[in-house]
Amino acid sequence: MKKPKPLIPLFKQFIKESESGKRLKKNGERITKSSIDNYTYVLKNLILFSEETKTELRVCDILKLTKKELLSEKNYWKKFYKNFTEFLYKKGCYDNYVGATIKIIRVFFNYLKLEKDIYAGDFHKQFYVRKEEIDILVLSPEQLKYLIHDREFEEKLTPSLKRIKDIFVFGCTTGLRYSDIFLLTNKNFEQAGDDWYLKLKSKKTKTSSSIKLPVYAVAIYQKYRRKNSKLPLFIPITLFNFNKNLKQIGELAEFTTPIAISREKQGITKSIKSNKEKDRFCDKMSSHMMRRTAITTLLILGMPEHLVRKISGHSTASSSFNRYVHYAQVYIDREIDKIHSKLENY
Repeated sequence: MKKPKPLIPLFKQFIKESESGKRLKKNGERITKSSIDNYTYVLKNLILFSEETKTELRVCDILKLTKKELLSEKNYWKKFYKNFTEFLYKKGCYDNYVGATIKIIRVFFNYLKLEKDIYAGDFHKQFYVRKEEIDILVLSPEQLKYLIHDREFEEKLTPSLKRIKDIFVFGCTTGLRYSDIFLLTNKNFEQAGDDWYLKLKSKKTKTSSSIKLPVYAVAIYQKYRRKNSKLPLFIPITLFNFNKNLKQIGELAEFTTPIAISREKQGITKSIKSNKEKDRFCDKMSSHMMRRTAITTLLILGMPEHLVRKISGHSTASSSFNRYVHYAQVYIDREIDKIHSKLENY
């Protein structure tokens, strides 16, 4: 058998070339920082797995291997997949995280073949990438209206919390991703008569959109409008602090309804049991809720699907969008049931 090469140094080189721009996406764009961060997490898990299980991680170019050596190599990677995924599950990871990790390892194998001329075989194609349907948590239209209009609640907030609340409301209205909302400048806002429009191109999908803004969203823009059009509209805040403050806002708004969260491990649904105070709606509020709330609110209030897709930047083939449609339909059915129950009692 050909002399195997240690996997960890090769994975570090994979990350380094992604950072430097030597390795690019298929469309010629640079690898994003968030992707590189994910590569780094995978590297840490591989090192930890190797140390804790005393497993030698290596790759071997399979060209010119004997039939017996090929079978041995196939069994090596079959065993690696089984043991590594079990290691992640024991750490408390769920299907989406494990699936995303395996997906990156498959990308790494393609990198070895296409850019390093190391053909380690196609064994990685047998690595199953699991996905799970995570419960969609969004504000109801009533909760969103409360954050927008309740002046008494507004007065309870500190200036810092008011800013977070305004950003959150703006995101829940426009459906912007967290990464996009802090890139906004005065140039993204355009007035036509009495109407204001938000014009932008998504950093992630490169999709252009023009969104007409309601009065309260225009008021938020004018409140934070900068004299220098090159400066971002909203002063950047770390994601950790944004989410931390958002949970506090939710608690002050008394969004404290108990909720049950479930996740999947190896396709099996498991209820997540946490501390009693962490089972409330407010404790699950995060930046992801902005975009999800915007999409579901538009659907719940009756906007046609194709128009919501246009605003949110989802393609007609996007399967993830169907989850929002399903959630919105469940909400509508529940509201209809309330009306029907009133009609049934004479």
